[in-house]
Amino acid sequence: MNTTAIVFFLEAAIVSGTPLLFATLGEIITERAGNLNLGVEGMMLMGAVSGFYIGLISQNPGLALLAAMVAGAAGALIYAVLTVSLRANQVVTGLALTIFGGGFSGFMGQRLVGEVAPESIKLAFKPFVVPVLGQIPFVGKIFFQQDFFVYLSYLTAILVGLYLYKTRIGLNLRAVGENPAAADAASISVSLYKYAHILLGGALCGLGGAYLSLVYVPAWQENVTAGRGWIAVALVIFATWNPYKALIGAYLFGGLDIIGFRIQGIGFPVSQYMIDMLPYLVTILVLVVVSLKKSQENSPPKGLGIAYFREER
Repeated sequence: MNTTAIVFFLEAAIVSGTPLLFATLGEIITERAGNLNLGVEGMMLMGAVSGFYIGLISQNPGLALLAAMVAGAAGALIYAVLTVSLRANQVVTGLALTIFGGGFSGFMGQRLVGEVAPESIKLAFKPFVVPVLGQIPFVGKIFFQQDFFVYLSYLTAILVGLYLYKTRIGLNLRAVGENPAAADAASISVSLYKYAHILLGGALCGLGGAYLSLVYVPAWQENVTAGRGWIAVALVIFATWNPYKALIGAYLFGGLDIIGFRIQGIGFPVSQYMIDMLPYLVTILVLVVVSLKKSQENSPPKGLGIAYFREER
């Protein structure tokens, strides 16, 4: 494989990994608040269909993105009310949200099948070269000749990292996820932090879904996420709840997602079903490896998945 082919493959891996990165960052924020939301797939589907529908009727890229984020946050709000206020089981609620999101996208998208994103949306999100950075040999072509969503994902990962590790609010959020009773005793509003960050996480998941329907495809098709939400949940563990490591994980799995096309292109004799299984097989392998390498750094927030009731502290 020559240099041009390698650059082209890595460039495509960045594009394929972008929706995974948004979803992973959203779930990292949610889990840092102590809530395990397995409804990532559902929120991505809600964001995908809402963003596509609003983009189709308004032909406004800004409104399309806003609609996707609002839809993802609305799904997260359902989850937050049930798990934070009503203290429902987080795993069951997340699974129910995934089913709800799939039904919502199927109902909303039944009239959209075969529709293509408007030209105004395509033009707004077409790739462009970042001045100076885009001219760097090898690296510039891969990272800085992409579309708006990709650059937004870089910025989001950096901002989430700075927020978690360099701000007082981020420190409070981590305290809520680790020990909500202690955070409550320190006059931190546990419920407020949980609600705010669960909704923010849902908005990012919706944004990841919108990228699939508006840019990556760009047309509406049933089940456009194709299980990426579940991979994002596993990537949170792979990244050890660190947004910077999520960049690496998302692009790695983005490469696995498209490697089948490259293998078929060179005539390598391998079953298409095996190729389709590859990202999920690697997901299982990653979970096994991370589970074996137990350490304080790799461990989840101690309050993850545990409902907090102030009167029980």
